[in-house]
Amino acid sequence: MAPSAMTRWTGSLSEAQPAPYWLDDPGRPRPEPALTGTETCDLLVVGGGYSGLWTALIAKERDPRADVVLVEGREVGWAASGRNGGFCAASLTHGLSNGLTRWPDEIHKLEELGARNLDAIEEAVARHGIDCEFERTGEIDVATEPYQARELREWHAELEQKGLAEGLELLDRDAVREQVASPTFEAGLWDHRGVAMLHPAKLAWGLKEACLRLGVRVHERTPALTLRPYGAGMSVGTPYGAVRARQVALGTNVFPNLVKRVRSYTVPVYDYALMTEPLTDAQRESIGWKNRQGLGDSANQFHYFRLSADNRILWGGYDAVYPYGGRVRAEHDDRPETYAKLAKHFFTCFPQLEGVRFTHAWGGAIDTCSRFSAFFGTAHQGKVAYAAGYTGLGVGATRFGAEVMLDLLAGERTERTELEMVRRKPLPFPPEPLAWTGIALTKWSLARADAHEGRRNLWLRTLDRLGLGFDS
Repeated sequence: MAPSAMTRWTGSLSEAQPAPYWLDDPGRPRPEPALTGTETCDLLVVGGGYSGLWTALIAKERDPRADVVLVEGREVGWAASGRNGGFCAASLTHGLSNGLTRWPDEIHKLEELGARNLDAIEEAVARHGIDCEFERTGEIDVATEPYQARELREWHAELEQKGLAEGLELLDRDAVREQVASPTFEAGLWDHRGVAMLHPAKLAWGLKEACLRLGVRVHERTPALTLRPYGAGMSVGTPYGAVRARQVALGTNVFPNLVKRVRSYTVPVYDYALMTEPLTDAQRESIGWKNRQGLGDSANQFHYFRLSADNRILWGGYDAVYPYGGRVRAEHDDRPETYAKLAKHFFTCFPQLEGVRFTHAWGGAIDTCSRFSAFFGTAHQGKVAYAAGYTGLGVGATRFGAEVMLDLLAGERTERTELEMVRRKPLPFPPEPLAWTGIALTKWSLARADAHEGRRNLWLRTLDRLGLGFDS
C-alpha cells in the first residue's frame, strides 16, 4: 500500500480505543464476589459466557428446586460473548451450506431446531426483560464479484429444489443496492427471519441478572483450575476454594477444557472488528440500510457488518489469525495491521462515508473445530458434560448447546441427543507444527481462491473430501 493510501485509510483509526465497543459501557454491572471456601450444589456450570449462562438459566427453568452454581474466571461476558458482532443466527451448523454438506439427512430437522431455538431466545429476552437491543432484521449474504452473484443464484435454486428456501429472497444488483447502497454489491440473498441483531454484552449481562433472580449463585473472578471425582459427584478447585457438585457442565469453549482429552478438538482463531462513530442523518441517507439487516460478503475471507442501535457500523472479519501453538494470549487481541486492512476494506465498500472515524478497534479469540460447528460429549461416567467448537456463531447456537448438555447430564434421549451432529465428534487437530502448517496453507489457498473466481486448489479439494477445512 502506498504511503498516501496508507495515511488516507489509517487516519480514520487515529482515535480508536483498543477495546471492544460493547464492553465500553457505563452500565456494565459490577462483578459478583469471588468464591471463597467450599460450596456444594446439584449442578456446577463453569464459564460465564453465553454457553454457561444459558445452561444455568435453563437448568433453573427446568427444575426451580435445583441448586445451581456458576463460576467465571474473570467477568461475565468479558470474552467472546461480549465482543462479537451481535449476529444471533438460527443456524446450528455454522450456516446452511456447512450443515447440508455434513448432515444432509438431518438438515431439515437441524433447520427446524435452529428456528425454534432462535424463537426461544427472542421469547426469553422478552420474558426476562433483557434490554439487549434485539432486532430480528435478518441477514443478507452479498456477492461482491460477478462469479459470487452466479454462485448465489445457483445456491438459491438448489435450496428451492431441496425445500430449504423458505424465508430466503434472492436480490439482483439493483435490489440489493436498494437495501444497502454499496458500489461493490452485485447480488444478495436475504434471510428475512433467520438472524437477529443484538448488543452482545447486554445479552450476557441480562442473562446473568436473570440467573441471579432465579437463585443461581454466581461467582466471578473465580477460575476453575482442577476437575476430579469426589464421592458420588465431582469437585472443581478454584484459587480460594472448591465446589463439590453432583454434576458439572463445561462452557469454557476457547479456553483449555478441564477434560483434557477434549483439548485437541479445538484451536483458537483471532477475529478483529472496528466500530465507527455514530453516523449523521446525511451519512445514513447515503447508504440507505433502512431495514437494518446484518450483512456478510460471500468471499472465503469474508467481512460481517451491521448497524448498532445508535447507528454506528460494526465492520469485522477477513483476517482469521491462528497463533503458533494455539495459545490464548492477551497480546493477540490488538493487531494494528489488521485494523488498517479493515479500514481500507470499509471505505472500499462505502466510499460515500469517507471522513467517518472509528472509535473502537479490537480482537479476540474464538474456538473453532474441524467441522466449524459445535460438538458435545460427556466424561466421568456422565457426571460432566461439555460443548465447544462454535466457530463464531455461538450467539444463538450456545442456547441449543446448553439444552444438549442438560439432556446429556439427565441421561435423556431427546430429539437433540439423537442427532448425528450431537452423537459424533469432529476430527481432532494434529500436534504442532502440523496444525500451524496446515492452517497456514489453508488460509493461503482460500485467499488464492478468492482471487481466482472461487476456484479451489488441490489442497482445498482434498480437505473438502475429508470433511476438513478452515473458515475465516
